Amino acid sequence: MTPPPPSERIRLVTSVLEANDRIAARTREACTAAGVLLVDVLGGPGAGKTALLEATLPRLGARAAVIAGDLETSRDAERLAACGVPVVQITTNSFGGACHLDAGMVAQALDQVPLTAIDVLFVENVGNLVCPAEFDIGQHARVVVLSVAEGEDKPLKYPLAFRRADAAVVAKIDLLPHLEFDLARLRESLHAVHPSLPCFELSVRSGAGLEAWLLWIAAQRRHRPTP
Repeated sequence: MTPPPPSERIRLVTSVLEANDRIAARTREACTAAGVLLVDVLGGPGAGKTALLEATLPRLGARAAVIAGDLETSRDAERLAACGVPVVQITTNSFGGACHLDAGMVAQALDQVPLTAIDVLFVENVGNLVCPAEFDIGQHARVVVLSVAEGEDKPLKYPLAFRRADAAVVAKIDLLPHLEFDLARLRESLHAVHPSLPCFELSVRSGAGLEAWLLWIAAQRRHRPTP
């Protein structure tokens, strides 16, 4: 089969992204109208996204809910539900095995979220630093999580995820004594990609750095768009 001319392929991609952005805008408007801050949490598999939310939810000082995205299983959703918050699971295998959440998936899940009863909605995106960065899901803020076990060059290898982020979390710093990891080099990589990106270096095991992260979330709540 002869492939379509390049111009036709470009129009198709543009159409898909435009449709996604329209749905994302409606989600953002719905959350804004309800006074809910929507935070998209990105990161590779094992970066520490679920552990970060487990440490955050009990300390948040606000009513929260979570939309948890995974290719398969509800293990992360079950862990987060144990924190006593409403959790909605999206298993992307039901959508053809997508490696990211898109605005349509999140909009469907939003129907099951009690927006009038919460202040913050976290979306734990599928473990991936590539595809999720391309899709607006209606977030007010996007956070990228990476662990010290992943290497200092992740911002340089996956620049779009960090360039489009509103904050970065460097997780598992309690492992630093056991790794050959150059924290200064990571900071340089982050600065090269996104010079003004706030970065929180923390450990959910020891609690080190968590307070600064929680203060940032509180600041996002105060300064979020109002209806």
